[in-house]
Amino acid sequence: MMKKTIIITSIIVLLAIIAMIIISKLSGRKDLSILFTEVQYGDFEVVVTTTGELQAEVSTDIKGPEGLSSRNMRFGGIKISDLVPEGTEVKAGDYVATLDRSSVDNSLKDELDRLESLETDLLKKQLDTTISLGNLRDELLNLKFNMDEAEITLEQSQYEPPTTIRQARISLDKAQRSYDQAVSNYDLKVRQARADIRDIELQVSKQRRKVAEMQDIIQKFVISAPADGMVIYKREWGGAKRKVGSEISAWDPVVATLPDLTSMISKTYVNEIDVSKVKAGQRVRLTVDAFPEKSYTGVVLSVANIGEQLPNTDAKVFEVISKIDGSDPILRPSMTTGNQIITKTFSDVLFIPLETVFATTDSIPFVYKKDGTRQVVVLGESNENDVIVEQGLKEGERLYLTIPEDGEKFKLQGDDLIAIIKERKKQEAEEEAKRLQNGNQPQNMMPENMTPEKMREFMQNLTPEQREAMRQMRGSGRPGQMPGRPAGGSDTTVRMQRERTPNQ
Repeated sequence: MMKKTIIITSIIVLLAIIAMIIISKLSGRKDLSILFTEVQYGDFEVVVTTTGELQAEVSTDIKGPEGLSSRNMRFGGIKISDLVPEGTEVKAGDYVATLDRSSVDNSLKDELDRLESLETDLLKKQLDTTISLGNLRDELLNLKFNMDEAEITLEQSQYEPPTTIRQARISLDKAQRSYDQAVSNYDLKVRQARADIRDIELQVSKQRRKVAEMQDIIQKFVISAPADGMVIYKREWGGAKRKVGSEISAWDPVVATLPDLTSMISKTYVNEIDVSKVKAGQRVRLTVDAFPEKSYTGVVLSVANIGEQLPNTDAKVFEVISKIDGSDPILRPSMTTGNQIITKTFSDVLFIPLETVFATTDSIPFVYKKDGTRQVVVLGESNENDVIVEQGLKEGERLYLTIPEDGEKFKLQGDDLIAIIKERKKQEAEEEAKRLQNGNQPQNMMPENMTPEKMREFMQNLTPEQREAMRQMRGSGRPGQMPGRPAGGSDTTVRMQRERTPNQ
């Protein structure tokens, strides 16, 4: 009995110890859930981050036959029936592709039939002309005999009565007129026949040239490389690459390209919210998905003046071309790139994560400090992750990354900064309103027909002054956490190291 009691007591003690361990771990996890960060001091880079694609700055097009654009030809889309694998190294004159001849062969057959018909018409016209002119010549000969006979009759009637002589003279005149009229008619028929034959001969000649041109084009349906290089498939407007089964036309005859790999560019698209920040000449940091351990630098060459809408998206974007410094033989066209366009840099500034910034009901930004206070802050440039603090904080101060449970008890400090913030917002809102009055709609005013998810993402992109301008236009506003990430094809980011530590 005593032994059984000891066993039961041991089990109870063991369960109690396990329960204490579990409670201790749960308590520890609760403490760990409260995260802090410190106010950082140093260099601050604002970058626009986008995804792009490598292309050669200069390339040679591999095209279908030039005759496809001839005025005599009426080809529709011509399919690619065979194509060497992308990435194939070729020399000038090497085989690259074959085009499908089926539709062109049918057209050639139709043109050959037309040529045969025209040649038959020409032969028939020549035969008909020979027969008809022969008949006319026989008629002329008969009329000439009649005229000669009338002339002899007149000569023999010299000793006849005047009436007989007069009748003979009339007969000769009639025969002469008939003959002259027949000669004139014959000459007219000859000229008309020659013109008709010439017209058909021209049609035959034109048709023969057309057939010869088509036959020459068909011979070029086997496409060779115009120069040495690596074959890269042509990318169509919709983004898909040309392949076997794709069509080319007289207006877009390119099958593939031969890029110059010694000079590469990255083609990317920046959304309309960020494009105003990007300028030619800005430095770019680049990475390649295929070689994540490699990094490159470059410079923005151009920024499109007119936006475009990419397929399957609602956002309007602007094409940005960046040139990569130097060359690297491992880089290939169509590789996916990460582009960080450095739009602004600040030295020796304070900055904090956006997660630490909140706003009062009248949109005054503040932070929760670990010492149990709420500090009003004057903010500067911001981006996806962080924001510059111009006034209100010191380096190393620890801030809450989330709203503390007893945050409503934290005393608000920095009332003297509120006037500065409101005056700045007023000036920025006035500038935004002036742009609207001048007919210049800000790039990030609310687009139409947005889904709730798109609208929420859009609102997170607005800068404080843009939100203030929209509130003035709409006459209402709503407090909340400061904006974070931009939408679309690019993000505004900052490179820094942040410390997140558990509450100790």
